[in-house]
Amino acid sequence: MTLSLYDVLIIGGGPAGLTAAIYACRAGWKTLLIERGTFGGQAASTDIIENYPGFPAGISGFELMMDFYKQASRFGCEFLTAEVLALSTGGKSKKVVTSEGEVAGKTIILATGAMPRELGVRGEQDFRGKGVSYCATCDGFFYKNKKVAVVGGGDAAVKEALYLAKIVREVVLIHRRGALRADKVLGDKALGTPNLKVYWDTVVDEIVGDSKINSLKLHHVKTQETMELTVDGVFIYVGTKPNTEFLGGDFQKNPQGYLLTDESLETTASGVFAIGDCRRKNSRQVATAVGDGALVLAAAEGYLQQA
Repeated sequence: MTLSLYDVLIIGGGPAGLTAAIYACRAGWKTLLIERGTFGGQAASTDIIENYPGFPAGISGFELMMDFYKQASRFGCEFLTAEVLALSTGGKSKKVVTSEGEVAGKTIILATGAMPRELGVRGEQDFRGKGVSYCATCDGFFYKNKKVAVVGGGDAAVKEALYLAKIVREVVLIHRRGALRADKVLGDKALGTPNLKVYWDTVVDEIVGDSKINSLKLHHVKTQETMELTVDGVFIYVGTKPNTEFLGGDFQKNPQGYLLTDESLETTASGVFAIGDCRRKNSRQVATAVGDGALVLAAAEGYLQQA
């Protein structure tokens, strides 16, 4: 595509990026949102979101994110499906090099999100797509009436374990601690689900199989007792890592790779802001991503008016 100049370039089409697009376009700024994959980010692959205000019965993540996308489209946002390869943030016109060409913007909003962390155990890479998954709503159907494990104890792990319990014969939730970190409502629901069993204080040492996985080697962190659990699949939810590796030295990050921002959500690169799961923050929920997307526009407008 030919080089075009936009007021606002948004990189990432999850809830934060789409919200920023809605606010920017509604305010009359020429806006382009660049997304390398599916619009909606991780939220779009969530079976049901029960804690987003305004939906007392819950709503599927995909449906909610498609509504975000339609709303941004209605206000005139332009979209580009492409991989971002590099940024040049110096000067008034900032350039973004993508797999589909180069674009320029007066300001950039980074909404690149985060991706699931790997366990880092033997067999994980070998059996990825052959029994190892990071998305229950994507792959759960393949395990109908089978036995699977879910690794983790936070909201994401428990939500997906509950989702899988409706499809599979048995779910084993493997958690390294003695209590779930998930929201109490979710935790109580999991503990009350008949075909969902929890292995407390337990970690995975190895994923075992031949053409696909057939078992997990485990050990109890307190007793050091080892065991082998027969399963048809394993779903891993042990946290996330930010999609910030492509960003150069202009951007300050914490040791985990999350972007550091000031109160206006501006990064250490002037005129470049970060919102949603890619920045350092205490809570990573759809609601907080939406809050970032709305909040950032005040600072971005201030920058644009001075440019």
